[in-house]
Amino acid sequence: MGRLCFIEKASELVREFLRYIGEDPLREGLQGTPERVIKTWEFLCKGYREDVSSLMVTFDAEGYDQMVLLKDIELYSICEHHLLPFFGRAHVAYIPKGRVIGVSKLARIVEVFSRRLQLQERICSQVVGVLDKYLQPRGTACVIEAEHLCMRMRGVEKQNSVMVTSALSGVFLEDSKCREELFGLIGLKGR
Repeated sequence: MGRLCFIEKASELVREFLRYIGEDPLREGLQGTPERVIKTWEFLCKGYREDVSSLMVTFDAEGYDQMVLLKDIELYSICEHHLLPFFGRAHVAYIPKGRVIGVSKLARIVEVFSRRLQLQERICSQVVGVLDKYLQPRGTACVIEAEHLCMRMRGVEKQNSVMVTSALSGVFLEDSKCREELFGLIGLKGR
């Protein structure tokens, strides 16, 4: 099936959905909405079309063996259970063992995994997994703090809830002092 054929078929499904919820897809304000919805979802789920391994260009650490942390990475994703957004920030850290990666690549890795239908916990695990695979560091960590619209707009409707998840490997998992330093740097200590 060609791309244009797929877009038209998907647009018709959006028109059917609009009818299902009680709308008239021919109403002036909804003209072009099905096509805009398809383009929006292509953007929101662009992570399926990106190869995270292409980001994994590493460099000699030149003896650096302390924590590398990129914090407050904006994150937008879609809950796979309700197809509603969740958003927040990710903190990614690793302790090199010979190799480092460009700082922008840490943000791009989060972007690739978050721009899919997701679970917050899975994003953490995927980020740690890919960094462990390509960098083979002494330890890796990904902590995400996010607000889920499926919790705020429906269901329990808890407006101030923030979900915090983490995935840790190596020294971040095994050494409590290393873990405490990380949590202190990202501002989770004592919360």
